[in-house]
Amino acid sequence: MGRKRLLPGLKVKDGFMRHPFDIQHSVQTSGLVRGPHLATGHPHDKHTTAYYGIAPSVLEKLCALWRATDLLAPPEDYSFVDIGAGMGRGLLIAARMPFREVIGVELHPDLAQIAQKNIDTWQATGRARCPMRIVCQDVTEFEFPDNPCVAYMFNPFGEPVLQVLTWHLETQFAARPGQLDLIYANDECADPLVENPRWARLWRGRVPLSAEDEAADKAILNHQPEGEYAWSTEEPCSIFRWMGARRS
Repeated sequence: MGRKRLLPGLKVKDGFMRHPFDIQHSVQTSGLVRGPHLATGHPHDKHTTAYYGIAPSVLEKLCALWRATDLLAPPEDYSFVDIGAGMGRGLLIAARMPFREVIGVELHPDLAQIAQKNIDTWQATGRARCPMRIVCQDVTEFEFPDNPCVAYMFNPFGEPVLQVLTWHLETQFAARPGQLDLIYANDECADPLVENPRWARLWRGRVPLSAEDEAADKAILNHQPEGEYAWSTEEPCSIFRWMGARRS
């Protein structure tokens, strides 16, 4: 059998470059795959933004900011759920922390397959401090664990899908106020959450990239032929908490 064809954006001729995170840890989370190349036949395809791995330093800082909030339980009692996990860079970073478990939800089967290989590598090398798994599914149909959860996403889709996801989360956690937090990196579609009184925004700000991540993003994104995505020194981010329906 021949080798599986790579998605556009994962080939050298598309400007592909490896991030230092991948080189250091012998994993595959690099590349920039534009939304139109991530079609799966699902109705939500038209709202997919792109795949690009989060800067490790940004997610590490966001998790530290989240841990500094008034948590319902110790961090190790929370499940970390990566919404639109892609190749799993966020999962790998999160699993270096002592969560109850780390779960990735990814709709595209090729990305989910790569994420599983990365998980296998992470576990085999002893870097994972908690159980890990990937689920190939639309997140608006995913059943969240019945313990406290912190969901994370790096702008995986547009506002129409975020609205559907918000309804889904509110249904899942209807009787569990305070048991779901949401870390939203590159929070450009946050209006459905900001305008919803059932969600509290605990924090909003810009998270700077480390010098290494900034240099890597600059090199990688400047090397892309289309030049659609620009590099930045920081990511605008928010942290939300599901508060439930307010009592009159």
